[in-house]
Amino acid sequence: MHETADDIRALQELIDRSYAGAGSHLLAIHEPQRRLSAEQVCEKLQGMCLLTLATVTADCRPLTGPVDGVFYRGSFHFGSSSESVRFRHIRKRPQVSATHVPAEELSVTVHGRAVPIDIREPEHAEFRQTLFDIYAPRLGEDYEENFDSPPAYARIEAERMFTFYMPQS
Repeated sequence: MHETADDIRALQELIDRSYAGAGSHLLAIHEPQRRLSAEQVCEKLQGMCLLTLATVTADCRPLTGPVDGVFYRGSFHFGSSSESVRFRHIRKRPQVSATHVPAEELSVTVHGRAVPIDIREPEHAEFRQTLFDIYAPRLGEDYEENFDSPPAYARIEAERMFTFYMPQS
């Protein structure tokens, strides 16, 4: 876990605020006992978490696709090519939604804004190291050799977050 006490506190406030404004249908499914606390979210979202990311086209259509998500310091981060369709959308319309659903019993959804970050900047050194720790063991020497020319990355500044956890009996 990379989150500080302040990160966890802010994340819990986000979750609480999100559910306070949720509709009756969502609340009927996401009963309090089926929600994850901020600490539980951080524990469950270790390593790479496959996300379905939705961006917005110029004519206001949603466009979704899978991205590698990394939950770091209380926020989802993801990468892609700087020339990808998703990053072209983000540069013009940063509103995004992303959902992690590894199985029926768990889902984490965020709605917010994607903020591009440059992982080569000193302020992102710890996140860069986290990426290296996740991918170097999986991808080997090729990843190490190409790591100095990374893809584009963004952090999702979540305005809402909903969690659902109902383990199979």
